Amino acid sequence: MARQGNGVSKRLGVLVVILAVAALALVGRLAHLQLVSYQAYSEQAQDEHLTLLTLNPRRGAILDRNGYPLAASVDAYDVLVDRKVWDDPVRARRWAEALADVLNRPTEDILKDLDTSVTREAVVSRGLDYQASLKVEALDLRGVRLVRGSRRVYPEGNMAAPLIGFVGRDNVGLTGLEADFNQDLAGASGSLLYERDGRGEEIPYGYRKQVSPQPGADVILTIDRFMQRLAEHELDATIKKHQASGGNIIIMNPRTGAILAMASRPSFDLTRLNLADESQIDLYRNRAITDLYEPGSVFKAITMAAALNEGLVSPDSTYVDEGVVSLSGWTIANWDYGAHGTQTATQILSKSLNTGAVWLSQLLGPDRFYDYVYRFGFGQPTAVGLSGEAPGQVRTPADDVWTEVDMATNSFGQGINVTPLQLITAISAIANGGKLMQPYLVQEIQRGDQRQVFQPVEVRQVITTEAARTLTQMMNAVVDGITMMYAISVPGYRVAGKTGTASISVPGGGYKPDTYIASFVGFVPSEDPVLAMLVKIDEPKDVPWGSAVCAPVFARLAQSILTYLKVPPSPEALVQESP
Repeated sequence: MARQGNGVSKRLGVLVVILAVAALALVGRLAHLQLVSYQAYSEQAQDEHLTLLTLNPRRGAILDRNGYPLAASVDAYDVLVDRKVWDDPVRARRWAEALADVLNRPTEDILKDLDTSVTREAVVSRGLDYQASLKVEALDLRGVRLVRGSRRVYPEGNMAAPLIGFVGRDNVGLTGLEADFNQDLAGASGSLLYERDGRGEEIPYGYRKQVSPQPGADVILTIDRFMQRLAEHELDATIKKHQASGGNIIIMNPRTGAILAMASRPSFDLTRLNLADESQIDLYRNRAITDLYEPGSVFKAITMAAALNEGLVSPDSTYVDEGVVSLSGWTIANWDYGAHGTQTATQILSKSLNTGAVWLSQLLGPDRFYDYVYRFGFGQPTAVGLSGEAPGQVRTPADDVWTEVDMATNSFGQGINVTPLQLITAISAIANGGKLMQPYLVQEIQRGDQRQVFQPVEVRQVITTEAARTLTQMMNAVVDGITMMYAISVPGYRVAGKTGTASISVPGGGYKPDTYIASFVGFVPSEDPVLAMLVKIDEPKDVPWGSAVCAPVFARLAQSILTYLKVPPSPEALVQESP
């Protein structure tokens, strides 16, 4: 009996030990779950029962100076499908077929979205309009959810497309103003955390926490949609007429630096973007600020401004034009290859004499010449506030490869690279009594009741008011000479301007044969300018002259815009133009 009792005791002891070990293991497991793995299991449980949504804010609008929308956001809906609810293949196909009819998508594409999604909810459609969203709701499919958001629309179509730019799927700006002012336009996202049932639907009176999104600010531009539309219409018509490869028109208020229109061609279709088409990428840039070109004879106005300001010449100062200038083994000729004899400083501009510009640069000397080039804003960004702006290219005596021929060709706008925006900004300084203004495109940012207003910024006084006034009168004579040939007058208003016909440089040196850039730059009314304008046409196939291709465009636009702005005609101009 004693032996039997000992056996029982041993078995009980073993059992107790086993139970104790099991208990310890269970306690250890519980401790591990509660202390070590708590976070993981908690997140898994939350993932099963709670859904966290990002609430996208309404993106701010881009408006013209008068409040007309150029880019805006309208309500749109994304369609999300809970993959766990659609885990049965037969049922998933049946529901996908029903969705396909409403979404206008192939059934297989919807099923593919479900298979490739890395999240529990797969996005099967984006940007549905309100009517389409009602049709999705009417299907009453389990696991299907509509998320309210917005999509970008462009009330003016493709107008100012390179300037405005576009947004991506995530409503983030990718190019243009949409990208540069994305932080203001985007707003702040909100969130919604709610409890859902086994069907993936929100449980009434379940846990719910919402943080509302903050809408984006509205960006109000200096652009005037009427002027922009006119500029683009004229640009398109002129390119077509002269079979050109592209061009630019920029209109600026010379008193403030506000850009009233900025048109560039070629452009792209904002309303039918295809980001997968790599051939379109080259069209997205804003050529008015990114592309460099040699401005040609319009630059003679800058050289003349420097010489006048230094007191080296007056409008009646003379030099002898022998037709050519020889420097360091190079020969520089006039555009017409003619020798004109004794000519005045005014005739250097009106006849666009290369030899005269060289003479002026030699009077100035390299130090003063390039000082004025930089003071007018060339060789540096304008600080307009747009990304991708090129600083231009200016070779100076500080460069080892510079020679006196460089200054000679620079004096009439060859061998120096500028952007269209740099050029119109510099000419606007002449119109503005010698004051260079910083160009700007945004006049105000509105966040609800808060307003951030941008004021004009004066960069520097480049030339004296007297020098600017004298140069303006000389540029009047240039336009008067063109008017006699091409009848491009703006009745009732005096116009100051300068033509240009520039060769096109190629990488590695040299120029494209028989290929030019035609341009005209000017301001009106010359005695009290309200607008300055650059018209630039790339590679016209018929005639290359700025006077024939671009000056008439300036005249038509100026006449329409002055009427639109209700600028009264000058009595002096009316009298002068009377028979």
